[in-house]
Amino acid sequence: MTKDYDFNTIELKWQQEWEKSAVFQCERDPNREKHYVLEMFPYPSGDPHMGHVKNYVIGDVVARYFIRRGENVLHPMGFDAFGLPAENAAIEHGIHPREWTHQKIVQMEEVLKRLGISYDWRREVITCEPNYYRFTQWLFLQLYRNGLAYKKQGPVNWCPSCQTVLANEQVVDGACERCGTLVTRKKLSQWYFRITQYAEDLLRDMELLGDWPERVLTMQKNWIGRSEGAYVDFVLPGLNQKVTVFTTRPDTIYGVTFFLLAPEHPLVDDLVAGTEYQSRVKEFREKIARKSDIERLAETSDKEGMDLGQKIVNPVTGETIPIWIADYVLLEYGTGAVMAVPAHDERDYQFARKYGLPIRPVIEPPPESSGEECYAGAGTMINSGPFSGLPSEEGKEKIIRWLEEHKTGKRAVTYRLRDWLISRQRYWGAPIPIVYCEKCGEVPVPEEDLPVLLPENVDFLPTGPSPLARNEEFVSTSCPRCGGPAKRETDTMDTFVCSSWYFLRFCSPWLDNRPFAPEDVAYWMPVDQYIGGVEHAILHLLYARFFTKALYDFGLVSFREPFINLFSQGMVTKNGAKMSKSKGNTVSPREIIARFGADTVRVFILFAGPPELDMEWSDRGVEGAFRFLNRVWRTVEKVVSLEAEKGCSFDQASLEALERTVHQTIFRVDRDIKERFHFNTAISSIMELLNQLGESLRLIEEKGVHPKEKEMLVWASQILVSLLNPFAPHITEELWQKLGQDSLLSVASWPEYESEKMQEEETVVVIQINGKVRSKINIPRGLPQEKVMKMVLSDQKIQSWMNNQKLKKSIYVPDKLVNLVLE
Repeated sequence: MTKDYDFNTIELKWQQEWEKSAVFQCERDPNREKHYVLEMFPYPSGDPHMGHVKNYVIGDVVARYFIRRGENVLHPMGFDAFGLPAENAAIEHGIHPREWTHQKIVQMEEVLKRLGISYDWRREVITCEPNYYRFTQWLFLQLYRNGLAYKKQGPVNWCPSCQTVLANEQVVDGACERCGTLVTRKKLSQWYFRITQYAEDLLRDMELLGDWPERVLTMQKNWIGRSEGAYVDFVLPGLNQKVTVFTTRPDTIYGVTFFLLAPEHPLVDDLVAGTEYQSRVKEFREKIARKSDIERLAETSDKEGMDLGQKIVNPVTGETIPIWIADYVLLEYGTGAVMAVPAHDERDYQFARKYGLPIRPVIEPPPESSGEECYAGAGTMINSGPFSGLPSEEGKEKIIRWLEEHKTGKRAVTYRLRDWLISRQRYWGAPIPIVYCEKCGEVPVPEEDLPVLLPENVDFLPTGPSPLARNEEFVSTSCPRCGGPAKRETDTMDTFVCSSWYFLRFCSPWLDNRPFAPEDVAYWMPVDQYIGGVEHAILHLLYARFFTKALYDFGLVSFREPFINLFSQGMVTKNGAKMSKSKGNTVSPREIIARFGADTVRVFILFAGPPELDMEWSDRGVEGAFRFLNRVWRTVEKVVSLEAEKGCSFDQASLEALERTVHQTIFRVDRDIKERFHFNTAISSIMELLNQLGESLRLIEEKGVHPKEKEMLVWASQILVSLLNPFAPHITEELWQKLGQDSLLSVASWPEYESEKMQEEETVVVIQINGKVRSKINIPRGLPQEKVMKMVLSDQKIQSWMNNQKLKKSIYVPDKLVNLVLE
């Protein structure tokens, strides 16, 4: 570390100056082009880590760039403060979740401010505050009144450790995504949002999105899981009752050899009532209740089932086949019933092999796929009655028409997506604004009575039922409709409800009578650039899109998508693994900032590699970033201290070369920030400019400095500092002043390059003979054609290829190509 670059004093100085000047505060201005930059706000459940730093520094570069481009930039920050992470941490440390959460918010704010992130802190939102969750509850009521929020009894994912329900999206490999405990199944009455009503919209409107990572779109498409096929009505002969299945492969209906029901299907009870199978079904259900949906659906898991001793009729073939229950058939997926085709479905095949059930091929694969015991692709229909010999795709259509003509089925589209389960049996969340009255039933809390406040004095340890159910003062209330005694809903909302609309609140954070002002949202939204981890591809991003579409249908917003562009950054790893306390490989941002300064941390994070990829923490890399900034400091100070001497000579070519490099660097840095998010290559270009500036200084110092050279060096230094500013804002503000500028660099105009001054003095001309490349030569740019031809014809390679043949004609593309046509 050099004594000259006092990063601590410099960084605190400019942070105070930015705050005093309100330089990052913004207001709606219809006369200015807006740019809304937003990073996914954090859970304040633990200490700030380098993953946070990477996310927010990336966003800061983008925000600072567009501020200097003259756009009206909204760059806010808040905290996703409710939910399991904060509550579990508070329980672990023996303090109230509110106290723990606010401690962590303060710590996070300190780090973000110390990094110099360009937030408009006036707009900060904290989701656990009543002035925020009041409107989370208000939005619940809008969904409820429009039929998109409802309560029903059903099997749910239950985490025995967290003692709460989990949405399907929160179960990873059969375990709770928060604590890793294996998830079980339970029947509970729960609140849901009807996201399935928007399944097709969520798919179709992907066309409205701008630059989103393809893998995020693919993950959402797969989760929504659109399937085209047909409903087919099988018939129970004894009961004359239809049981409907959905299939994407109606062309395989002649290969159905058994019929499957979900163990939880209500029809199962009717089929086994009073039979020897009744007690066995009960035991089977208890056994599979310990499995998660993920485990039951996995192709690699061992399939389990049992025969119910009943038969059902295939409506197309008239064949009677046995009915079984199987663990891999789920009541909530499709119709809870499956026509099993073991010759052409892998799970059915495994099941049939295990239990000795018939396997009948009805699709002949193409020659390259023959020999597979279970073939799931397209082919030619065989053993399929009048449909035999048809290509399977054609057969699908003809069988669907047959089903519709015989009124035993119809064409259909289904989705894998299930409604969003939002109930949580935990304390730290937004209360659901519903009361239950013996006389009036389920009653929504009137909007004027919001918020339904979360009580402070609660035993919040998880024991199964919601902790709020143990607080009589909270539970007992009066019915808003009849005034009689009533009880409040004691479940709280999934924290993802809070984060599904926070980007709207940033537009009007001061309003106390509505969640946002229409005129503010109309100006600022949608978000131009959203930044966050790919782990949120399904949960947060899908839910936020759903909320926006619902609000659009309610007439509350004028757009259908919340985020135009999405950038998903990679993780920060150490020793090849994601940083975590349990692995002992965490790095404290505070400690690194104290040792090297915020600008060094920023430059290291941004220079370490493409930001969309995971980056490995490197102490040597941090030291390298620090050395680079010290070189910038020393070089600029040297330029400032130069004394010009009129009598000195100067090298015009050297000045032009430096000028050319400056314009090339402006072009590259501008492109890499705006178009590609290649911050590492942008910094690399700045380093190259610094090298050339240093070389120019060395040459000039040997002979003395001409005023023109001093002028060029100062200008080049100003551009270097200006381009480095979004990456290292503190040191560049200080150097900007040293270079004679009075204004704040953070709001100074972004430098512009001149294309004609980027051109190299020389260019490469390709030489062809009869259209084939035979040589290349370097020529001065703009050289007249006759001089070019003289150089071409004197080239030894060309003379060898011509071999004394006569030149018929030549074609010249200036500064690019010469084609010699020989006789």
